[in-house]
Amino acid sequence: MTQIQFNLNTDVLKEAVMASNIDTVMKASIVLVLNAVMEKERDEYLQAGAYERNSIRRDYRNGYYERDLLLSIGKVTLKVPRTRGGDFSTTVFERYSRCDQAFILSMLEMVVNGVSTRKVKHIVKQLCGESVSKSFVSSLTEMLDPVVSQWASRPLNTKYYPYIFADAMYIKVREHNRVVSKAVYIATAIDEGNHRDVLGLKVAHSESFEAWQSFFQHLQERGLQSPKIVISDAHKGLKAAIAKEFVGTIWQRCLVHFKRNIFTNLPKKEMDEVKFGLKRIFDVAEADEARRFKDEFIDRFGDNPKLERTLRTLEEGFEDAIQFLNEPAKYHPYIRSTNSLERLNQEVRRRERSIRIFPNTQSAFRMIGAILIDYTEEQERKKILFKK
Repeated sequence: MTQIQFNLNTDVLKEAVMASNIDTVMKASIVLVLNAVMEKERDEYLQAGAYERNSIRRDYRNGYYERDLLLSIGKVTLKVPRTRGGDFSTTVFERYSRCDQAFILSMLEMVVNGVSTRKVKHIVKQLCGESVSKSFVSSLTEMLDPVVSQWASRPLNTKYYPYIFADAMYIKVREHNRVVSKAVYIATAIDEGNHRDVLGLKVAHSESFEAWQSFFQHLQERGLQSPKIVISDAHKGLKAAIAKEFVGTIWQRCLVHFKRNIFTNLPKKEMDEVKFGLKRIFDVAEADEARRFKDEFIDRFGDNPKLERTLRTLEEGFEDAIQFLNEPAKYHPYIRSTNSLERLNQEVRRRERSIRIFPNTQSAFRMIGAILIDYTEEQERKKILFKK
């Protein structure tokens, strides 16, 4: 059996390890990983797996005892394996006392976030001096799946969310020996205290009415009540699913996307007055004021043939883009667009670039879920600071 040797070359490791930002939310995941490492160490010491009978085994299992380990992110409690003879001793605690914990946490973060087993094996080799089997790395990731799955299925009936944001992004996944695009659905929300939460995520084959409907139904099954407003882009399937699943809910078209669509149709030259007039329409605090400025804009520029497409886009999407103005003014900066959700998507994309192609759908769900959990914990900390 291979004995894991712990030799740390920090110069090599710094080049091999991804940037780390594990937070307290990852404690449970780290406990699972370290417990699995100690279990493997005991198997190697005994020279026999669980329930395995052979002639060369050295001793027998004798349960576990609990021991605390202080990490840079806080204290965790581990289940340390025992043997009947009492001679087995794990090296996990010794490792943490002799090396920089941040590097080890980086390796664990990669496991949590679904990095390919090949990359994780490379980092483990840098950390431990010996390679571990692909099946062992895979078993660690499988143990971590329940952490994300439990979070993604948690009840949503503990509070009311009047404003929900929905968006989808595309990732690359290896499936049946092919690389395919898949849609990642993410929904966030603002509660009545103006604090943000992530409601859930879903990985599907494509962005469609059926997929959005299934996603919203899943949120409702977890206890989500119909919101006052759903903020999103103008994807037809998404709009149809909102109307179907949230009867009576208002759809707010993302104002940033809408304005971009309007300005895209403008001619390139001599449009300063037109641009000023368009910006004035939406730089208001009340819906009636926006309508008045829009009517003035059409009266002034309506006969300009160069603005035909711009005016048509403005007329068709105007009312859907100003629904947020009917809500209390304190919410206006937050519910006028999907910018907050897009920033979260950008964080997912930043992490996803290091992987490029996910080995499978579950790996994608695991990594994105871990990022969203971390975001949720960050919002909770902000909430506590706000109360103080």
